[in-house]
Amino acid sequence: MHDRMMITGAGSGLGREIALRWAREGWRLALADVNEAGLRETLDLVRASGGEGFVQRCDVRDYSQLIALAQACEEKFGGVDMIVNNAGVASGGFFAELSLEDWDWQIAVNLMGVVKGCKAFLPLLERSQGRIVNIASMAALMQGPGMSNYNVAKAGVLALSESLLVELRQVGVAVHVVCPSFFQTNLLDSFRGPNPLMKAQVGKLLEGSPISAADIADYLHERIAAGEFLILPHEAGREAWKLKCEAPQLLYDEMAGMAVKMRAKGRSGS
Repeated sequence: MHDRMMITGAGSGLGREIALRWAREGWRLALADVNEAGLRETLDLVRASGGEGFVQRCDVRDYSQLIALAQACEEKFGGVDMIVNNAGVASGGFFAELSLEDWDWQIAVNLMGVVKGCKAFLPLLERSQGRIVNIASMAALMQGPGMSNYNVAKAGVLALSESLLVELRQVGVAVHVVCPSFFQTNLLDSFRGPNPLMKAQVGKLLEGSPISAADIADYLHERIAAGEFLILPHEAGREAWKLKCEAPQLLYDEMAGMAVKMRAKGRSGS
């Protein structure tokens, strides 16, 4: 029975909704996050939905904690069939304002956290012929203004996923990468950036999304079953990606226009 799953960032948002979607099918879940209160809440919801599992605090920046999590999956479940590298943090600011610390933090969590998750769990996944699901972002494909460190980290997750897709096929490990647009989430709680106005701008983008984390989890469930590699849950995101593939210059012009507006807003303090 392929029914053992590990999810990072499972204490809230999309990670929690993915846990609940698979819990409804009776999966056993290893739930990891730095937020322990959120994790316990997720586990209660998972049990109420018909799933089972355990929680473990895990900071994805620390490889030893991911190795310990893989060992816990081995001890409690006898292995793992699917991992979801979902832990992530938001960030923003124009390139000139971003410190190198802002870059280090973003790359450490959003990119290296995924690299370390894949590396720690690969031996178990090879044994079970399991699957890797990496949560990237439309920022991996679109690179909007005022968030270069986030864009680069998420584009790295996409490149990693593409690399693993072609390397791991022969050992029977499937790979998927998910690029949600902004959606209602508490991602902003972790937002770090030099400019509070930027946070307000990103917040507006988040509020404007018609699709919830639960909708994304549903879509994800369906597309993974269909064997789709690049999963774009938002219709607007799929359209934007199509536009970029066909006429990238149009998209760059649009983004440059957005940057001008964001700068003007920042200056007027509105």
